[in-house]
Amino acid sequence: MTSWVGRTAVEIAAAVREKRAEPREVVAEHLARIERLDDRVGAFRTVRAERALAEADEVAARADLTGLPLAGVPVAVKDNLPVRGESRRLGTTATPDTPAGEDHVTVARLRAAGAVVVGLTNVPELCVFGTTEGVLGTTRNPWDLSRQAGGSSGGSAAAVAAGMVPIALGNDGMGSLRIPAANCGLVTLKPGHGVVPAGISDGDWFGMSENGPLATTVEDARLLLSVLADGEVVRQDAPGMRRIAVSLRSPVAGVTISKPYATAAREAAGVLMKAGHQVRRADPPYPASLTLTSLAHWTAGTAVDADGLDPRRLPRRTRVHATIGRRFVNTVRTGTAREELRRRLEPFFAEYDVLLTPTLARRSPKAAAWHERGWLRNVLANSQYSPLTPPWNLTGWPAMSVPFGTLPSGAPCAVQLVGRPGTEAELLDLAGQLEQRHPWRRTAPLD
Repeated sequence: MTSWVGRTAVEIAAAVREKRAEPREVVAEHLARIERLDDRVGAFRTVRAERALAEADEVAARADLTGLPLAGVPVAVKDNLPVRGESRRLGTTATPDTPAGEDHVTVARLRAAGAVVVGLTNVPELCVFGTTEGVLGTTRNPWDLSRQAGGSSGGSAAAVAAGMVPIALGNDGMGSLRIPAANCGLVTLKPGHGVVPAGISDGDWFGMSENGPLATTVEDARLLLSVLADGEVVRQDAPGMRRIAVSLRSPVAGVTISKPYATAAREAAGVLMKAGHQVRRADPPYPASLTLTSLAHWTAGTAVDADGLDPRRLPRRTRVHATIGRRFVNTVRTGTAREELRRRLEPFFAEYDVLLTPTLARRSPKAAAWHERGWLRNVLANSQYSPLTPPWNLTGWPAMSVPFGTLPSGAPCAVQLVGRPGTEAELLDLAGQLEQRHPWRRTAPLD
C-alpha cells in the first residue's frame, strides 16, 4: 500500500486528481500520524478528525476534482484564523470558545482548491511572541524537542516539519512565519502587502501582518501561495542574473549573528554566485530608530488585539506588552515611521534586486514556560534571536526563509531573502536555485 505521509502537496494533489489516491485514505494516514506524534510535539490545539474525514469524502465527490490544485491535501491552519465550526482561541482562555460562523477568506480558498483542514495549530497568547507556548500548551521543534518551534506560527510549522501535514497556513506580523520556518527547516514566504488577503485580527497589526504558506519544498510553497493569492505565482522560464546584497549586520544594535547563521548566509551567497548572480557584501541603511519603531508597532498591535479581553486571563508579560503599546497606538496608526523607513531603504533596493541575510541570529530558546517569565526577559530573548525579520513587516515588502545548512545540534539553519514589492515569484525562483544546489532533509526523523 502506498504511503502518502512524507509526500509533497504537489504529489498528493496529482495522485488524487488522477484517482491514484482517495482523499479519505490520505487524510486518515495523516490523522494517524498526528495521533502518534503530537503528544511529543504539541503542534495542534484541536484536531478535526471526524469532520476532516467527512470533508475528504466531499472532496472525492466533487465534480471538479480533476481541476483542483490541492485535491485531497491535508492542511493545518493557525489558530488565529476563523475556521467554520471551530473556535478561534489565539493561544489564550481570554477569548470566547465560540465556533466561527464562516471561514476566513484564505481558509475558504484552501477548501475551494480541494484542501482538507485537519486541525488548528497552537500559537502563543494573542500571537505576540516568538515562542509558541502558554496555557494551551507548548510547541516543540520536531528537530530538537528540547527547543521551541518558534512563533507565532509555531504550531503550523511544527506540524509540517513533523510530517503531520504536507503544508500549513500561518501568518507573519514581525517574523511569525519566518522564525518557526527557520527553526523547523521549512520554506515560507511572507508576501508583500496586498498579495494575500489579511484580516487576521481586529487590528491586523496596522497592515503589517500577512498570511502565507509553510512547506517543505519551494514548489509546495509556490502552489500554496498561488491558492492563497487566487492567482498563479508563475515560475520564470529563464531566470536572469540578480544583483544580490549579502548582509550579516543585525538591525538591532548590540545583537550579533552567531557563527552557524553567519556561515549559512555566506555559503548561500556562494551558491548563488556560482549560479550566475552578482553577489556583494552590503548592509542596508537601517536607521538608529529602527529598534524603537519595531517595539512601538509590536506593542501597539498587541494593545489593539487585547482591547476588550479580560486582562486577568492574560499572562503578565502580555498585559505589560499591551499596556506599553497603548501609548503608541495613535502614532503608529499614522504610518509615518513605516513610510520613512521605506524611503530610506528604497535606494538600496534600487542598487540591489535582493537582500540575503541569515533568517535568525541564533537558535530558538529552550522549550520552557516563557509565559510565566517577565516581560523584559521575553522581549530580550525574542530580540536577541530574531532581530532580522521585523524590518520587512514595517516596509510591507516580501521576505522568505529558506533552509540552508544545520546547527551544531543537527537542527536546521536558514537564510532570508528580501525583495521589492511584487517580487514574490523572483524570490521563489532564487529559493528554488538554493534548493536544487543545496537540498535539505524535508521532515524531522521522529519515527
